[in-house]
Amino acid sequence: MHVSKKPFLIGVTGGTASGKTTVCEMIIDEIQKNPDVADASVKILSQDLFYRELTDDQIELAYAGRFNFDHPQAFDFDLFKKTVELLLSGKPSVEVPIYCYKTHSRIGMQVFENADVIMVEGILSFYHRGIRELFDMKFFVDCDADTRLARRISRDVESRGRTIENVITQYVEFVKPAFEEFCLPTKRHADIILPKGKENLVAINLIAQHIHDLLTGSIIHPVVKTHISSSIPSHEDLEFKKRSNSDCATKSRPH
Repeated sequence: MHVSKKPFLIGVTGGTASGKTTVCEMIIDEIQKNPDVADASVKILSQDLFYRELTDDQIELAYAGRFNFDHPQAFDFDLFKKTVELLLSGKPSVEVPIYCYKTHSRIGMQVFENADVIMVEGILSFYHRGIRELFDMKFFVDCDADTRLARRISRDVESRGRTIENVITQYVEFVKPAFEEFCLPTKRHADIILPKGKENLVAINLIAQHIHDLLTGSIIHPVVKTHISSSIPSHEDLEFKKRSNSDCATKSRPH
C-alpha cells in the first residue's frame, strides 16, 4: 500500500441518514474497479467517532431520547481537528476513539491508518472553520427529509437498540431543528452538491473519476469549482457551485 506524505482530504457532509457513508463507500468501490490504482488506499473517517464523553445525567437523557447529539457541543472538535492535522502531516497512523451508539460512550481506542485519500464524513464536518479549511474537496449529500427520517428510524431501531417513539421524538425535537440551524447552512461551503444522495450515480461516478485522476497524476488538486455544462449532466444531477474565496461567517449555536 502506498501512502502519500499528505493525503488528499475530502470533506463530506449532509443531514442525518442522508447516505453520506454509503456514498463514500460507493465512490471507493468505483475507484477500486480501476486496476491502475489498485495499490492506492482510500479510507473513510467518521466524525461520529469524536462525540464527547457524556456525564451520567447526559447518558440518562440520551437513553430517553432527550439529548441533542446533532448540536456542535456534542462533538470534541479539538480532538477531531488534531486527528485530521496529524494525518495531513503524514503520520502513518493515529489513534481514534471507538464509539458505541447503544451505550452512548467511548469504549476504547483504535488505530486509523493513513491513506492516499481520506473522506471525512459527518453531519457537522463543515461546521468548524479550522477543520473545514483543511479539506481539498468538499461535497454535500442532499436528500429529502422524509427519506432521511425513514432511514433513521430503520437504522436506529435495527442496529442501535432504539424504539420508534424514541427515534421520532429525538428527530422532531433535536435532529430536524439542529439540521436546519447547524448543518444546512454549511451547504454553502460545498464545492459539489449531490442531490438524491446514493441514487445519484452520475455524481458518484464523476467524483470517483476525479479521485482516480488525482491518484494517477492526470490532474492536480484542488478541484475546480464551476457549474457543469448542460451538455453533460444537468445541475439537477450534480451541481458544482462557484463561490468566492472569502469565508462566510458561520453562526455558532449549541448542539
